Amino acid sequence: MLKELFAKQAELNLRTGFDAKALKENFDSKTAGVWLSNYIAAMSNELEELRDCTFWKHWCKEAKEGRRFEIHDLQNARVEVIDMLFFWISLAQCLGLDSDDVMRLYEQKLKINHNRQSNDYSMVNKTEDDNKDIV
Repeated sequence: MLKELFAKQAELNLRTGFDAKALKENFDSKTAGVWLSNYIAAMSNELEELRDCTFWKHWCKEAKEGRRFEIHDLQNARVEVIDMLFFWISLAQCLGLDSDDVMRLYEQKLKINHNRQSNDYSMVNKTEDDNKDIV
């Protein structure tokens, strides 16, 4: 299913000028960086729109009534998550990743995350050393 989503997103992105297939075949860091920056901005905006589906403002009436962080627009929150999926896949494609790459990297990182939880993960003692072998 992930493979199908990546193919559909590549088709959509091609319509806006980003050719994920060409980038994967002939990686160019400047082209990748331009599109990565575009999709980071878009993803950031979608994240803000998702947050706006809650009563996150501590000064708003609903927060003062004890409803802070309550989801008030579930339908739109769900759409915003899907919008983020569009941009998340695009971000992966900007880095030359396809669905198989994502699955492989996910499995490797999942093991690290489980290991961190099993070993009393601490931000004070955290390094990125355990991520260096992910390929």
